[in-house]
Amino acid sequence: MSSLRNAIPRRAHKERAQPHARKKFGLLEKHKDYVLRAQAFHKKEETLRRLKEKASFRNPDEFYFKMINTRTVGGIHRPKSEANEYTQEELMLMKTQDIGYILQKVQSEKKKIEKLSSALHSLDNQPSNRHVYYAEDREEAKEIQSTSSQMSNSPAFENVPNRIKKKTSSSYKELEARKKRVQELEKLYADMALQKELQKPGRKRKLLEDERVSPTTKPVYKWRAERKR
Repeated sequence: MSSLRNAIPRRAHKERAQPHARKKFGLLEKHKDYVLRAQAFHKKEETLRRLKEKASFRNPDEFYFKMINTRTVGGIHRPKSEANEYTQEELMLMKTQDIGYILQKVQSEKKKIEKLSSALHSLDNQPSNRHVYYAEDREEAKEIQSTSSQMSNSPAFENVPNRIKKKTSSSYKELEARKKRVQELEKLYADMALQKELQKPGRKRKLLEDERVSPTTKPVYKWRAERKR
């Protein structure tokens, strides 16, 4: 019976709009708007209840190091600044370790690219089988030559199974992705090496565009020649 009751078409009761006399108060709140407002209100109410419960069970003797390492600014906890925590020598050592890791990843990616390229090259350049035919006369030789030319014109890639085709295409996609990754890592390595050199002592200045030998978009610096003792 319930299925038959639901099959009967019913009239969709629409909610009324804001009366013309009350247009100055904006849109009339619908039931779905009330549901969202009620859910937000109850969520805030539950959060306040949990905070009150947590505060009531708080141990007055508890201690955390964050209590002395942070400060409150406008009701928000600000951690202690760690800008001057490391010395210049320690920063240079960390920068060197980071550059070494990036260089190691570049070399690893290049080895993988070389291995993958050699595998794909050997797969694409497989030697075709050669057959030697013997004919009794010229007519038979012409017939054999026409047949062999038709067989050679047919693409060899069509005889490859679909599984091998999909694997080859995925390998080419992987090769392109690894080449792109190597370019990004090399760019990152160059930027980190430049930042490391800029942290070293010595007078230097940034060259202007008309002072550069070769045009480039990257900044170029020139160090002042110092006499070594």
